Amino acid sequence: MSIRSLRFRMTAWYAGLLVGALLVFGLSVYLGLERYLDWTLRGMLASECRTIGTELLAQLPGKKADWLETEINEAYAPEVNARFIRVCHEGSGVIYLSGAPKDGIFDPSRIPFPTGEKKDGVRQTRLASGQPLLIVTMSFTTPDGSRFMVESGMPDQQIQVVLHGLLLTLAVYTPFIVFLAIGGGYWLMRRSLQPVDAITERAEGITSTNLSERLPVIRTGDELERLSIALNRMIARLEDAFQHINRFSADASHELRTPLTILQLELEGIIHNHPLSESLEDQIGSALEETHRMYRIVESLLTISRLDAGDAKLDRLHLDLSDLATSTAAEMRVLAQEKAITLRTTTEDRIYVEGDRTRLQQVVANLIDNAIKYTQECGTVEVSVHRESGKAVLQVSDNGGGIPAEAVPHVFERFYRVDKARSRASGGAGLGLSIAKAICTAHRAEISVSSQEGRGSCFRVEMSLVQVVENSDATELRKVSL
Repeated sequence: MSIRSLRFRMTAWYAGLLVGALLVFGLSVYLGLERYLDWTLRGMLASECRTIGTELLAQLPGKKADWLETEINEAYAPEVNARFIRVCHEGSGVIYLSGAPKDGIFDPSRIPFPTGEKKDGVRQTRLASGQPLLIVTMSFTTPDGSRFMVESGMPDQQIQVVLHGLLLTLAVYTPFIVFLAIGGGYWLMRRSLQPVDAITERAEGITSTNLSERLPVIRTGDELERLSIALNRMIARLEDAFQHINRFSADASHELRTPLTILQLELEGIIHNHPLSESLEDQIGSALEETHRMYRIVESLLTISRLDAGDAKLDRLHLDLSDLATSTAAEMRVLAQEKAITLRTTTEDRIYVEGDRTRLQQVVANLIDNAIKYTQECGTVEVSVHRESGKAVLQVSDNGGGIPAEAVPHVFERFYRVDKARSRASGGAGLGLSIAKAICTAHRAEISVSSQEGRGSCFRVEMSLVQVVENSDATELRKVSL
């Protein structure tokens, strides 16, 4: 899974927001519960003080000495509930003090008395264990004029137990919820973006040769549907533009053929039928040479335009690519010998492909001619045909000067020259490789180049194989998927 993919980033954002929301929620619940429990505890202690002060102390006159102790112990059971209760008379001192709780968390006799002028209210004191003890103090005056001070306290141990349980619950369940949410979010994102993957895969397969294809339209009524429709409209506009350009190139090339032919014939007639001075004959000869060159350019452009438009007629036959490459290389050997270049051919037997023999021969010839032009004298050009990964592979390599890295992506463009001066001198117009590319595209073949400056270049053509089925009477060729 790529960390730069849209589904990963959206899942990460979703997980981050979820974790943040859970943290805020957990902190809010913790603080809210802590505040609520503290408020409840204060209210309960205050209620105990009021009950003792208003109900029990009012009945104290006339009762036995141990009556107050019995009533408080029966009502609140301080030792069992870990409560601290102390009642003081203004003149007599402490008249009731609760016993030590069973868990021994504090000693009531060691709890300090409130200090200061205002003794009523809520205060906290630290026990020997370090745990805080919350105490509520209230003063009361009975009908007979006696003044009492009632204290009720309780450690916040129960509050801490509840809060600790909440923290434990959040610590256990939050990672599980986050993990589940991340997994579910990633699954939902992957499912939601599957149409995008389908659009991307289809878009990758659309080139200038198959602009008639369209992207799948996701009928969901959302942004993906609008995007796919917009892209299909854009592809339709590109298809119209490409067709217009191809028609213009084909029409222009076709229209230029006739005047160029007439011009060529007129110039040849002048040379052959009229006595001319040597300088004038050289000028007309130069014009005739340029006319020939222009005619070849027009023919090449017409060929490329027809191939791109799919109008060129291809005689698709089953042929042996090895024999085709060997015979074409033999015909090109004369050009190699003029520069003392060694032209070697290495092929495997019975490598059959389906295609137009004349056009494929043109591809081989153009690649060999290009290699010879850009290989120094006494260099080497090698032509090889072999099987590789279920494909028929044609390679034309040389040990010439190579192609600069910045020029490699442009070598199949029309009129592109790596070395313009040398290409012009050798008569090239920068269309040979463009024609080879157009022919390969028409045959659904792949042509590529790899080069290292100063060490040579290698052009590679990959085509689908066809399988040979031999019968007793004849040999039949049929195409197979490999």
